[in-house]
Amino acid sequence: MAMAEATLRANLLSLFNTMKDAPMSDADCAARLAQIITAHIRTATVTVDPGIPVATPAGTGSTSGPGTGSLS
Repeated sequence: MAMAEATLRANLLSLFNTMKDAPMSDADCAARLAQIITAHIRTATVTVDPGIPVATPAGTGSTSGPGTGSLS
């Protein structure tokens, strides 16, 4: 799934509004901001094209089809 910019924007706006209503320390704000960004990045799907060279103990070759994965 593609990362949704609108979701990131909404989460950041929520943090900024929280800061206006109930200011938090710089450290707490930085921690919350890091959590928002990390959670957003982890929504990404990584797609790998076929044909990437690979080497295994059994020999060399290449990927035969596309692959997908996620960030953790």
